[in-house]
Amino acid sequence: MSPERFDIYDDQQHWIGTAPRSEVHAKGYWHRSFHCWIVRDEGEQRQVLFQRRRDVKDTFPGCYDITAAGHLTAGEQLQDASRELEEELGVDVSFNALTYLFTATQQLQGEVRGVPFVDREFSAVYGLCLNQPIEAYVLQPSEVDSLYEVPLDDLLALFRCEIDVIQATGVQTQPSSDHAAYQPERIVREIRATEFVPHGTAYYTDVLEALYHVPKD
Repeated sequence: MSPERFDIYDDQQHWIGTAPRSEVHAKGYWHRSFHCWIVRDEGEQRQVLFQRRRDVKDTFPGCYDITAAGHLTAGEQLQDASRELEEELGVDVSFNALTYLFTATQQLQGEVRGVPFVDREFSAVYGLCLNQPIEAYVLQPSEVDSLYEVPLDDLLALFRCEIDVIQATGVQTQPSSDHAAYQPERIVREIRATEFVPHGTAYYTDVLEALYHVPKD
């Protein structure tokens, strides 16, 4: 199986070629990604969903992150990248159902299992209001450890440093066998801002403020 390849760009978003995923992260090439944050309305209160990344991920393993996100592979357009919703969460929606929020320019770096990485992305950020219970999502075992929801007000207060911790309710990835018989059990976690992927405080506050304006389902 050939390695996954990404289109790569200069810092002005001009296309300069393609490269394997491992090389893109090793050398810090600019590439494109898709972010989608899902919200759910419960009475007058809007909930926001986020995932915990699997511990085997090559960047920021075990961190809390965007509801669904992914890189654009070589030749893909944003309309194609919305496949991440179905792959990671089992959500089949039209790209036209998503609300564009903004495009973020991010430079992240770290080290995983002794291997350093530099992740430079142009990230198109979208929102989606989907009023289904958290148990209805089908999580991708290779990517998503668990999925959580919390009042949008609370998560915004966390990133504004108005509170130190939030209490989130979630469900974990289904076992690999006997999916039909599996009944997800709710779990509760106390979560701090430092446990999220370090996209930056401005990224999180900008996203969360914009999510109040995503049209109702």
